[in-house]
Amino acid sequence: MTVPSDIEIARAARKKPIQEIGCKLGVPSESLIPYGHDKAKISASFIKGLADRPDGKLILVTAINPTPAGEGKTTTTVGLGDGLNRIGKKAVICIREPSLGPCFGVKGGAAGGGYAQVVPMEDINLHFTGDFHAITSAHNLLSALIDNHIYWGNELNIDTRRITWRRVMDMNDRALRQIVTSLGGASNGFPREAGFDITVASEVMAILCLATDLEDLERRLGAIIIGYRRDKSPVFARDLKADGAMAVLLKEALQPNLVQTLENNPALVHGGPFANIAHGCNSVVATKTALKLGDYVVTEAGFGADLGAEKFFDIKCRKAGLTPSAVVLVATVRALKMNGGVAKDDLSREDVAAVERGAVNLARHLENLAKFGVPAVVAINHFTTDTDAEIAAVKAVAEGLGAEAVLCRHWADGAAGITELAETVVRIAETPSAFRPLYPDAMPLFSKIERIAAEIYRAGEVTADKAVREQLADWERQGYGELPVCMAKTQYSFSTDPTLRGAPEGHEVHVREVRLSAGAGFIVAITGEIMTMPGLPRTPSSEKIRLNSDGAIEGLF
Repeated sequence: MTVPSDIEIARAARKKPIQEIGCKLGVPSESLIPYGHDKAKISASFIKGLADRPDGKLILVTAINPTPAGEGKTTTTVGLGDGLNRIGKKAVICIREPSLGPCFGVKGGAAGGGYAQVVPMEDINLHFTGDFHAITSAHNLLSALIDNHIYWGNELNIDTRRITWRRVMDMNDRALRQIVTSLGGASNGFPREAGFDITVASEVMAILCLATDLEDLERRLGAIIIGYRRDKSPVFARDLKADGAMAVLLKEALQPNLVQTLENNPALVHGGPFANIAHGCNSVVATKTALKLGDYVVTEAGFGADLGAEKFFDIKCRKAGLTPSAVVLVATVRALKMNGGVAKDDLSREDVAAVERGAVNLARHLENLAKFGVPAVVAINHFTTDTDAEIAAVKAVAEGLGAEAVLCRHWADGAAGITELAETVVRIAETPSAFRPLYPDAMPLFSKIERIAAEIYRAGEVTADKAVREQLADWERQGYGELPVCMAKTQYSFSTDPTLRGAPEGHEVHVREVRLSAGAGFIVAITGEIMTMPGLPRTPSSEKIRLNSDGAIEGLF
């Protein structure tokens, strides 16, 4: 029997009009801004009227460190939302919008998989409602205004050697990491070094995902530091009078997008910062709106728990005043075997010893999550090659750390395959949360980096050049010392070396650069070889993406 592909399953979905999905949440048709028949934005005026409603329970879905074997975090997030609705709970899913970079690069689409997907899958993975284009335009408007200001006399005395604001595009392109602008003569301005980041690494993306409303959005945009004068005093976006126009470009984008799962349950898909180079969570507006509309909100944080979950707790929850009730840690037997040293081609063979060796990665994440005071459950995302003995080994590791591990078959069976996890989540979420961030606001910035490296990565030492330490000290003197830290680190390992799987410890974390995201409200610490503009692989996914003779998209997922 041929198993249908994700895109075939998505196309066969019996979608309901988006007004019906809104009705399930109590959102009237007049408060929806439709984008066709199957997606819509929820209006800002409706969201504002929800302020006095009580909040539902917030459930975070995270995962072990990713491997080529796959973990299925988004699939599990969607499946759990469907499972909660199946057992009679009013649940809403909150996930990020996919970036075009990985869609056409390595990863492919990101809307779930199998019978646990959000639809319309093709739209969500491509241009969707235009949010990323709005973010790109707002970011690059500021870039243009900087060079234009300098061209017309530089009244603000911006030091062109100290401009920190780069340009962005939502595509992987290593050739744009470092560029020289304004070549071609005096009429084109003053040549200077510059570069591009991918849109999901933009501070504007982070701001959109952390802002609470339009007023907060414009205030944060104005607080962006674009560079410095010769005396090293900062120049803000508001000094260039850029904040108002940028907010206008983002006005519609700030409103969360409503879509549905294959089982016609509501999902808010909004915002998309990467977790290895940004804070990796969907928007605060979407999450808070969902908490007012549902009894349970299932959201995900990007990549492994050492990145996504840590930033969700220490940045998003801290800044937005959120209190998570439970955490789901996704793992697969296949990925644990890879962490245990098994080659990808050999994963179909039973190897309990490899599962036990690789389960140190699972155990490390469980130990880390316990430090935030939120109860956790392990979701074993099932593959047909998993054996009973291998599954038992995963359950034993979790049980040894005081956690339950539940086998989930949502990829193949949808909500029916994940009801046990849904029931477990409901039970553990009833315990009052003892959530606490990893570090206090008042801790010095470099000490925050050291705390994350020691407690979450198990590093033996954090190193940084003198210039990095001095920059952090300068920001503390300027009043930014209480900001949280956003670590830019490889997603493949607890260390900064992507080849070190399992649970390495005693390694060195070298911070080679720090960036101040004053509008977003955090400090970015860049480690290892991590890039804020990825490159394409030797064989990019785009080579398989095309239109067939019927005009339908093939190869996207």
